[in-house]
Amino acid sequence: MKKFLAYIPSAIYQLSFAVLLLIFHPIQWLCLKIGGYKAHKKSVDALNFFIVYSLYFLGTKISFKNNHRIPENVPLIIVSNHQSMNDIPAIIWFLRKYHPKFVAKKELGKGIPSISFNLKHGGSVLIDRKDAKQAITEIAKLGKYIEANNRSAVIFPEGTRSRNGVPKRFSPNGLKMLVKYAPSAYVLPITVNNSWKFLKYGGFPNELGVNLTFDVHEPIKADSMKFDELFESVEASIKSKVVV
Repeated sequence: MKKFLAYIPSAIYQLSFAVLLLIFHPIQWLCLKIGGYKAHKKSVDALNFFIVYSLYFLGTKISFKNNHRIPENVPLIIVSNHQSMNDIPAIIWFLRKYHPKFVAKKELGKGIPSISFNLKHGGSVLIDRKDAKQAITEIAKLGKYIEANNRSAVIFPEGTRSRNGVPKRFSPNGLKMLVKYAPSAYVLPITVNNSWKFLKYGGFPNELGVNLTFDVHEPIKADSMKFDELFESVEASIKSKVVV
């Protein structure tokens, strides 16, 4: 019965999502051409605000919890578990102050209105997961970018989303490269919960009444410990708050 009741709200949500992407694609292009980076970022922030709160069509509850002081005017490396594409708009919106850029798979770099444009022109990097050398080069480029501009990089060390909320093995390689090329960065671990439930029935309908939560952990100065210790600490923090 719950799945049956989800069809109409899901249709409204998915239609609104598609319309937002189509509307904001030319807006992003115009902002970038006329106003440069700052104007483009404002258009991206606005897009993700609407995407996040369109989840209310599904009866979603959204909670972004942060009890820690996040350092300002320094590069940040945001590390999170990954459960669905719904993780990303919330991180962009709630942490918009820190200019989050993403390590994304190259397939997302074309064919998706608004999303592909932002990934290609907003400072993120696109990696080929089958080409380790290319991926390392791009991640290093992102590390240098956030170090030079005091912005933030977002990386999902699982490499792909968890379909049932149980975290996959974390790979250290991407974080290691970011730390190497952004030595003054702070690492900000975040735990996402229940995002996977939106895809409980597959692509359609979406689950109703999801309690989508983001728990921000204490930032860690990247050079305050050896990398192996840093990686273990970040992974342990994130996984300690995962609810399955």
